[in-house]
Formats: sequence, C-alpha cells, structure tokens
Amino acid sequence: MQLLYALINFLILAVGLWLVGRKTVLPRFAERRRSIAEDLDAAEALEAAAQNASPGSEEEPPAEALPAGPEADAGLELLRRELAEEDRLAEDLHRQELEELHREAMGSARDQAIRALVLELGAHLTKEPQLSRLRSLEPMIAEKILEQIRITPGDMCYLMHHDVLYVTLTSAFPLDDELVELIGQRTTALLREVGGKPSYWVKVDPDLLGGMRLRIGDTVYDLTVENRLYHLEKDLTKRPIDRLQDMDSILDDLMEGVREAEPQVDTFQLGRVLSVSDGICWLDGLADIMYGEVVEFDCGERGMILDIEPQRIGCVVFDGYEKLESGSRVRRVGRIASVPVGDTLLGRVVDPLGRAIDGKGRIRTEQKRPIENPAPGIPDRKSISIPMHTGVKAIDALVPIGRGQRELIIGDRQTGKTALLLDAIINQRGKNVACIYVAIGQKEAAVAEFRDKLEKYGAMSYTTIVSAPASSSASMQYIAPFAGAAMSEYFMYSGRDCLIIYDDLSKHAVAYRELSLLLHRPSGREAYPGDVFYLHSRLLERAARLTEEAGGGSVTALPVIETQMGDISSYIPTNVISITDGQIFLETDLFNSGQRPAVNVGLSVSRVGSAAQTPLMKQVSSRLRMELAQYRELSTFAQFGSDLDDSTRKVLDSGERMMAALCQPRYEPLEDWKQATLLFTVSEGFADHIAVSDMGEFEGRLFVYMESREPELVQLLRSGKKLDQSGLARLKDALAQFREEDAHGDAD
Repeated sequence: MQLLYALINFLILAVGLWLVGRKTVLPRFAERRRSIAEDLDAAEALEAAAQNASPGSEEEPPAEALPAGPEADAGLELLRRELAEEDRLAEDLHRQELEELHREAMGSARDQAIRALVLELGAHLTKEPQLSRLRSLEPMIAEKILEQIRITPGDMCYLMHHDVLYVTLTSAFPLDDELVELIGQRTTALLREVGGKPSYWVKVDPDLLGGMRLRIGDTVYDLTVENRLYHLEKDLTKRPIDRLQDMDSILDDLMEGVREAEPQVDTFQLGRVLSVSDGICWLDGLADIMYGEVVEFDCGERGMILDIEPQRIGCVVFDGYEKLESGSRVRRVGRIASVPVGDTLLGRVVDPLGRAIDGKGRIRTEQKRPIENPAPGIPDRKSISIPMHTGVKAIDALVPIGRGQRELIIGDRQTGKTALLLDAIINQRGKNVACIYVAIGQKEAAVAEFRDKLEKYGAMSYTTIVSAPASSSASMQYIAPFAGAAMSEYFMYSGRDCLIIYDDLSKHAVAYRELSLLLHRPSGREAYPGDVFYLHSRLLERAARLTEEAGGGSVTALPVIETQMGDISSYIPTNVISITDGQIFLETDLFNSGQRPAVNVGLSVSRVGSAAQTPLMKQVSSRLRMELAQYRELSTFAQFGSDLDDSTRKVLDSGERMMAALCQPRYEPLEDWKQATLLFTVSEGFADHIAVSDMGEFEGRLFVYMESREPELVQLLRSGKKLDQSGLARLKDALAQFREEDAHGDAD
C-alpha cells in the first residue's frame, strides 16, 4: 500500500514539475523568437510588394523597402535560419530541463519507495513464519559473532587503567540459557588471556527486530535485523539512477538490491557524547579512532574528529548540532572524511560535503576521495612550463601563471579580486581545463551572482562551485577548501588540468581559529593556533604538475587573501606569501583611480616567471616590467615639479599609455596573441598618436584591422612562437600601415 502511495506522489510531482519547467523554459526564447518572426514577416511583405510592382506602375515602392534580388533573398534566408536555430535551441533546452526534472522526480519517488520498502521488510520479518525462522538462526548468529570477537588496542589501553572490561549481550528476544552461557564463557576466556576481569550483562531490546548484538568495551559486533535494514537503506540510496526511467524499473532495481544484500557481522565502535556547544562535541570512548575520521550520532548527524586527548575526543559537527544531547550514542563510521568526485560535479553547486545545493537533484557518483590527502612528492612533480592563461593583460604579461603553480591573489576588499578570478575561469572555455571555485564565508547572494555570471558566459559547464557561506558553521567553512582540493585531485591524477580558487583563506583561517579556541587549543599570534601555517601549507602543497608516471595532470591553485588597509605584512598574509609561488597584489589606490584590474606591478611577482609564458609573450613583455617600474618612480617625483625634460616627459607619456593599455573591462578576457600584439604596439611607439583616454577604442580597431587585413600574420601570432627578424619586420610593417590609416581616419 505504501508503494502505491509513493507511485501516486511521484505522478503528481512529475506532472507538476513538467508544467513548471515548461513555464520557465519557453519564455526564455519567446521574446527573441517574436522579434525574429516580425522581421521575417516584414521582409517577406516587402519582397512580395517588390515582386507585385509592375515596371510601368505609377505607385512607388515604400522608401524602407528592401531591394529585390540576391541580397534580399540572402537576408530572408538568414532570418529563416536564425528563427529555426532559435526553435532548435528552445527545444533542446526544454528537453534538457525536462530530463533533469524527470531525473529529480525519479529520485524523489525512489527515495520514498526505498523508505516504504524498508518499513515493509521490517514489518514482514516480525510475522510468522519469518519470526520463527529468525529464532532458529540464533545459534548460527552467535557462532558468527564469536568468530569475529577480539581485543582491540583500545581495550588494552582501557585495561591498563581499569581491571574490568564490560561485555553486553543484547537480543530482540530472550535467548536460551545454554546460548547465553556459551557466549559468556567464550568472552570470559578471551578477557582472561589479557588479564582482564569480565562483567557480563544480558539485555532484551525488541527494537532490534531479530538477531543479536554483542558489545565488548567500545567495540560492537552487530548481526541484527535493525542494523541490516539500516545498511540496506543506505546501499539502495547509493545505487545509480541514470538508467531508471519509470516506477516499474525503480521497484525492480530495489528488489535486485535486496536480493544482492548479504547478511554479515557489522563491527563498529560506540562512544558517548559528553557535552555539546557551538558546533563542538566532546566524546568518550572510541579508543581506536583516528584524526579526521567520521562519526555518526543517533540523530543522524555526522561529524569529524579534530582533537584526541587522553580522556576525551574533540569532534566538529558538520550540520546543526541542536539535535545532539549529552549521553547520546555515537558510532564510528570506519572511514576518513571524504567527498564525491568526478565529472558529474561539473556544472553543479555543492556544499563542502559534496551534496547538491543548486536544486538540480542529488549528485550520484561512485568515486570518493578523502579531504585530507598527502601532497605529491618531489619525484612525482614536474617543472612548470605550460602557461595557465587568465586572459588578463596585466597578469599574463607581467605576473604569468603556469599550470601547477600556486599564485596568491591579495588585496583589500572591493579591489576586484573575485572579478579577476571570474575572468580567469571564463578564459578556460574550450581549453579542457576543469575549474573549481571554493567560496568560504561569502554571502549567498554573492555566490549566486558568481554562478549566474558563469552561466551567462558559458563557463558553468566545466566549473564546480563549493559553497560554505557565512551562514554555515565554522566546521563547514574549515573543510570547504580541503573538499575542493580533493575534487581537483581527481582531475590531476586522471591526467587532466584543473584550476582551483580558494576565496578566501582569510575567512578560512578565522573559522579554524574559532574551532581551535573551542577545542581549548593554546592560541598564538592574533589568537590563531600555532599550526595555522601548517594548515594552509598542507592545503596548497597539493597543487602541482605531475610527471607522466604519476598521472600527468596538474592543479593550479589561486588562493585569495583579504588584507586590512593594504597591510601585507600581517600574520596570515605573510604565511600564505611564504607558501605560494608568488602573489598578485591589487592596490586600493589604483582601483579608485580607475585602473582595472588594479595590479600593483611593484609588489606583484611570479617566481615561475617567463617559464609560464609563450615565447611570443616572453619576447614582447621582456622589458615591460622595467619600463613600468621606471614610470612609477618618475611619476612619483613628477608630482612635486612641473619643469620636466623631454626624455622624462617621454617616459611618463609612454608609461601612462601602457597603463591605459593594461586596463581591461570585466568578462572580456583576451587571447594571448591579442595581448602580445597590443603590448608590442604600445611599447614600440605605434600608439603615440593616441590619447590615453582613447586607448580602449584604439585596441578594438587594432584587433579588427589585424584579423581582417593580416590573417596570415595573425595565424603566425596565434602559434605563440618567437618572431624571427622577418616576422618582426612583417609585424612592424603591418602596425605602421595601421597607424597611418588610423591617424588618417582620426583626422577625417
């Protein structure tokens, strides 16, 4: 009956989602399609009027009529093709959203069916004749459990401080005295071998439904119906859903999962909650647990071990801790904290645990990676020689970034750090580079805006956003960058390139400081714990370029640090600067003066240098940093005097023009050859006739001229190779011709 209810709910949900999806998809193309249709109708009317007009007719065609002939036919055909393309795009998008809604509806229906099936199985096993069969299996169950029991290292440590080790046997029904005595003798003999005194207890708990559970110290050996149904529900939920198309296939798949399930002794450790406060939980027991391991509480919440003391264990709770109570039980899951990884996460917004938060349904993947993973060793690393183009002139020319590098983005708030990173992600379109953006402590509205921009510019399809907003707990903000690093390592060890952005590690350090203080760790400088340097170093060291034997991929890390009043010498900035391979400093004064991006050339550096540039860009920008440094020094002294010689004035004018050339609008990353061409044009004096305020328009005219008039030269520049003498001569001739025509056009 409950399965029937689940089917009815599924049908209602599917119809509702289809109607909502249709209403949200069709308006996207309605206005555009209406405009094209109106243009097409007008063009056809004018064409008909032109065809009906006789040569001797006195009636004149309207002035706005299109001329008849091949050009008019070509225009009509273009409009028809555009309208057909709009129809096709609307249909494809509609179909994709319906498929997504259908998959989400199937997932919801399957979750209901799983829960109903588990409840039905539990009720079925408590009735005759299944109940009698379960009772007859009790001796075999006891034998299976006794084959598994052992004394753990934690039990040995407990016996060193206490003479007794508690043994508890719990069953769903009263057991035979002979069976109870047999279990007691076997456990007593085991404890006496290590010098422990047993304390044997026998309990009855009908909630177990069947079977029995034996606890020795902290270790539990469970072969009960309740525990089997618990694992069955989790296993069925993890089964892939892509091949499920209707309710019948859902039920068939669930029954297949039930048939594949094999009962076995589940061994785990139990502990007890001592106290809970501010997302921190202190536990007792769990003597064999490891740092970073996951635990599960009775209420279903999960946490991660972050502190181990002789008498208690410190645990951070992932989600809400309000449901936890002192004295409640907590079980050891048996694995290190990990997150799902894979291509299925691309295009999605997830929380630090890898759960979807974008409303597009559950992410189902069979692959996981631990959030804490050792960094690649030196023999597995390869030198950085392939550029990671950001499309930003001020970076690719002056502070180049290579694949596998760790480059810090640092500056005050509202200086364009996130905008710079957004351009870098957009510029990876079509380059087979997966991108991961980790938002730590950001506003949810800011993350939503970031996602909208990526979708608008076609970059969301190869990007994963890991969001731990300011409203989330400190524990979620703490594990967010490590979760993103685990996701990026999947691509690196698969031989692919990945760009990961941590925005920002200042808030991550604050979250870790909060957790450390709540865990009663001693504080150091600015109240940060002493291992905050190690925290960020073990995170950023995971970015590397691997050798072919180790995987051949790369992870390029761009951490972000927010400074206060431009102070880059404070604790966290200096820590991260010493870890990374360089920094890009965004200055507030430059930003306020209109220089966008506001890159301070003097304080920005890349320790990889020209090794991360193409030979063409290296050739063009070799003297650029020196010239800009000279301009910056002279401009400082020029503020105090107006009597300047010609050479100084020339350097200042050239520097101002170059700074204007380095300005760049948002969401408009440039190809490498365009950047190199522009910088060469300005540095060689081919733009001296242009006013500083007109450099933006001049840049557009230059690219149009090169692509239309010099296609062979553009093809040579696209290759990125260093220009020989003949190539330089061709480029200078083309730029001289352009300067002449451009100056003539300005004069006209």
